[in-house]
Amino acid sequence: MPSPHDLPTCPKQGPTFQDGQRRVDYVLTYHIQKPQSFRRKTSHFGDYRILRSRDTPPPKEDPEVAAHKHRLDYHEDDKRFRQTEFEDNLREMGLELEKDEGNKIPGIGFLKIHAPWNVLCREAEFMKLKMPTKKVCDVVERINLFIRKATAPLHPKVEPNRAQNMLFYPLLSCQILYDEWASYSVFYKYQPIGLIRKYFGEKIGLYFAWLGVYTQMLIPAAIVGAIVFLYGCATVDNDIPSMEICDPRNNITMCPLCDRACSYWKLKTACGTARASHLFDNPATVFFSIFMALWAAMFMEHWKRRQMRLNYIWDLTGFEEEEIDTTACLLLYVCSYFSLDYVLITLFQEKKVKLTCTDRAPAYMTGLFTMLIMVGVTFAVVFGVILYRISIKAALHMSSNPTARTNIRATVKGTAAVINLVIIIIMDEVYGALARWLTLLEVPKTDKSFEERLIIKTFVLKFANAFSPIVYLAFFRGRMVGRPGDYVYVIGSYRMEECAHAGCLMELCIQLCITMLGKQLIQNNLFEIGIPKIKKLIRRRKSDMDSQQQEDYNMTLQRHEKDHFLGPFVGLSPEYMEMIIQFGMVTLFVASFPLAPLFALLNNIIEIRLDAKKFVTEVRRPIAARAKDIGIWYNLLRGLSKVAVIVNAFVISFTSDFIPRLVYQYMYSPDGSMHGFVNHTLSYFNVSDFQPGTAPLQPMHLGYEVQICRYKDYRETPWSNTPYDLSKEFWAILACRLAFVVVFQNVVMLMSDFVDWLIPDIPKDISLQIHKEKVLMVELFMKEEEGKKLLRDSHANQSPLQPRSRPASHTPSNC
Repeated sequence: MPSPHDLPTCPKQGPTFQDGQRRVDYVLTYHIQKPQSFRRKTSHFGDYRILRSRDTPPPKEDPEVAAHKHRLDYHEDDKRFRQTEFEDNLREMGLELEKDEGNKIPGIGFLKIHAPWNVLCREAEFMKLKMPTKKVCDVVERINLFIRKATAPLHPKVEPNRAQNMLFYPLLSCQILYDEWASYSVFYKYQPIGLIRKYFGEKIGLYFAWLGVYTQMLIPAAIVGAIVFLYGCATVDNDIPSMEICDPRNNITMCPLCDRACSYWKLKTACGTARASHLFDNPATVFFSIFMALWAAMFMEHWKRRQMRLNYIWDLTGFEEEEIDTTACLLLYVCSYFSLDYVLITLFQEKKVKLTCTDRAPAYMTGLFTMLIMVGVTFAVVFGVILYRISIKAALHMSSNPTARTNIRATVKGTAAVINLVIIIIMDEVYGALARWLTLLEVPKTDKSFEERLIIKTFVLKFANAFSPIVYLAFFRGRMVGRPGDYVYVIGSYRMEECAHAGCLMELCIQLCITMLGKQLIQNNLFEIGIPKIKKLIRRRKSDMDSQQQEDYNMTLQRHEKDHFLGPFVGLSPEYMEMIIQFGMVTLFVASFPLAPLFALLNNIIEIRLDAKKFVTEVRRPIAARAKDIGIWYNLLRGLSKVAVIVNAFVISFTSDFIPRLVYQYMYSPDGSMHGFVNHTLSYFNVSDFQPGTAPLQPMHLGYEVQICRYKDYRETPWSNTPYDLSKEFWAILACRLAFVVVFQNVVMLMSDFVDWLIPDIPKDISLQIHKEKVLMVELFMKEEEGKKLLRDSHANQSPLQPRSRPASHTPSNC
């Protein structure tokens, strides 16, 4: 352990004790009890009662009120006793304390703590902190040195001696973290993970390490996704189905998109949608889906290796998290909500309460039914947006405004996506509060159990909230429509929605894009920046001082007094949750939106610095907690990566036109090309077969009488023996779709498992180092045993009648 003289001389920073020498290493805050001597003298202990006159008896007090006051006084005395005992224990450990109760904040006291150098050295020895012992210069070290020099501009400017000094003086680190981590100007640099861990603890350090690994892994995914999108842009002019739709010579009349208000329309008016769909629905998206499945597997393996390396560096390889029983505290918190705190306190003090499965069953059932109801509410909201799209489409078709009639599809898609986004943001806040309330009702036994149950409930509710509209567009819209003359209706006359001729993939892409960007910009970034500023503005509005007085008052406050006004730390669950939802959007429906990794990368570059600035400047420093992994979040990530393979297989097979194009090209095309594909996907309908009251109100909208119109489906012609039945082409394509799902899922999962098997969880250098340490420990143990054995043998060989040799200091000299 180095001595204080070995540390670099640094300029004096941070607050000190009254002597101006001892540095304040930690600050604890507590409430100062208001003087209650007068109240207590008049309400208790007859010798201290003050009467109005000698003959006037004191007013009688309600026994329940008196008992309540007695309990409060006893509680305050008990708190003061515990505080004194706690301070005495700190002094016994060698820490130096100084109280500050004469500050500018009424009712708040501060306890300054200084850790002397000998205490730090002692605790470092107890914790077995690893220190560098020697420097090895070999080929690998030289290569690493060259790499470090080449990537020096990407590393934060933190010298090793400053990093080590920060371990013993935490308050020196704020400025370092603010300059080299919490600044947007260093967005291109690596995070100082070691400094983050030393200041905030391993749990927060692991979160930012995981976020950094995730962001780094998004770089290749974003590059490949951009290439796929550019490939679609480059080949859109050569896409034969799009060219056929846009060709004005193909005089194809389509059936109405809604009853009565909508009329017949030309297929060439869907030219823009068809060309835009090709940007995301092309053969390259299949390759990208396979790539992203392998990417997810490599990301999980890379994080496991990074986590193992951090565990070794941070000396967490043998750490086992202690689970503290918090049943009593949680139950008291829950019951205090129902004004039963005194009863529960009495029961716990007498140790008569022990919760069993029967006691917890009502809370479990309440949580289960509540979550099912909330998921049902989410589906109901999605159904409400569906009705909005149906009704607004019919209203726009009946509008006399030509601009509104021209941009019907764009208006309906855009407004519906924005409505879904607003509902998602609002319901996220509701679901977060509801999940915490349900978890408190269950009264989990330990902190870890409480956190895991809260995470699972929050994840289920928020995942359903975010992905329900996307799942509807991907797998349900356009599947239960029916056909002209026999449409499916809901709630009376509302006809189920149809997909555009180019498929629902374009609408899925729009919904995913707006949801992802909206959640990142509004919910994740704007709220994190705006809400703290709004709260600060509200506090200033409530203050009686003007801006100048407020500024002068802030100048008189010490550093720890200013920190008292910072917001509380609410935990890492919200930070993890927003990244998990983002990971789901990047992997689950990436076949429909290849630019999702790029948008996620740009968001995370800002998110890292935004979270860093929040942790350093806007919230109180959280209590450091040790952890060796990211906990249940890893299982959620792994589960999403597995589900993503299945979801993308179904998106490619059923949502896009990839399989119908392949089937047509290799089974039905006369020349093996895509010419004639559009006509092959359109069925015929005789307009005389419309149901009564559903025919267009303006049948001459196109300027001629329509006898036969077309619609997208694989059905028999009106003049066949089985009119409007599903054709053999439909069953052939369905069989190919299902076969593709099975083959894609098994091949990609097999490749993912191979990647998992190929990459070891523990880096080779770490494994070798752990093995060497074990060998050294065994050798040291054997040497100690050999020394003890030799000492025992020497004592056994010595005759019991012969006196033992005296120490050398007592033997007579031969001089």
